[in-house]
Amino acid sequence: MDQHLVVFVTVVERQNFSRAAEELHMTQPAVSQYIQTLERETGTRLLERSNKYVRLTKAGEIVYYHAKEITGLYDKMQMLVDDLTNNAKGELAIGASYTFGEYVLPHVIAKMQDRYPLIDPTISIGNTKEIEELVRNHQLDVGIVEGKFESKSLVMEPFAEDAMFIVLSSNHRFANQENEIVLSDLAEETWIVRENGSGTRAAVDEMFRLFEFAPKKMMEFGSTQLIKESVEAGLGISLLSQLTIRKELALGTLQKIWVKGLPFTREFSIVTQTPFQTKSVQVFLELVRDNNIFFK
Repeated sequence: MDQHLVVFVTVVERQNFSRAAEELHMTQPAVSQYIQTLERETGTRLLERSNKYVRLTKAGEIVYYHAKEITGLYDKMQMLVDDLTNNAKGELAIGASYTFGEYVLPHVIAKMQDRYPLIDPTISIGNTKEIEELVRNHQLDVGIVEGKFESKSLVMEPFAEDAMFIVLSSNHRFANQENEIVLSDLAEETWIVRENGSGTRAAVDEMFRLFEFAPKKMMEFGSTQLIKESVEAGLGISLLSQLTIRKELALGTLQKIWVKGLPFTREFSIVTQTPFQTKSVQVFLELVRDNNIFFK
């Protein structure tokens, strides 16, 4: 492992030479020497220095970005080797898109903590595109996303299907209707959808494409919870995962509407950077795969 990169990353993240020296158990002049050597090797200045701050130059931003990738890969390599003889333990960076992350992941984490208390999970929730990028950049060990995407640099494993239903307010004109309708009957409705990059939005767009359907009005919100509240208030209708609406259906604040050709189904997928996985990732994924009770 190149110690110059380790020192550089620590200085950048601590924004101070003396704090970096303290963390690395080095002298401040030694830290300065490492930075100067790295700058000579790259042929440019990487840091702007003053008595009050340390800031990255444009070149420094490039070196920091790739240094984080290199140090992250080195740490992961060490963990994989250590895992050959040790129990599942240590930090585990998990990312999930909103539907899985907010409605299923807490149950998986609870089981994992009960069985493997030495694993220290950190959770990031974002839309599918954001989680994909974080895994690709080695900022997450594993991601759980909705829908499909193509990537030559990531390993993608579908593991469960999710049914999606059109929902509306209990006061809607179609509420309590027992007869099946067709999607074109909903053309005049306001459709409330997630933002681009979301797996739920991709499912809505795919449903529209399959049915050759174009609503006259759409509203775009960045939160499933906000969409549910808006539908309950009578602002419009939406296509949502069965996982996200169980409580509202039980309370009667939202209703499914039976539409010919629905429910729409999509896949949940595991996304990793490499097929080589730490024991912590392995036990987490075993729990995810065994958690299909949430999709029934």
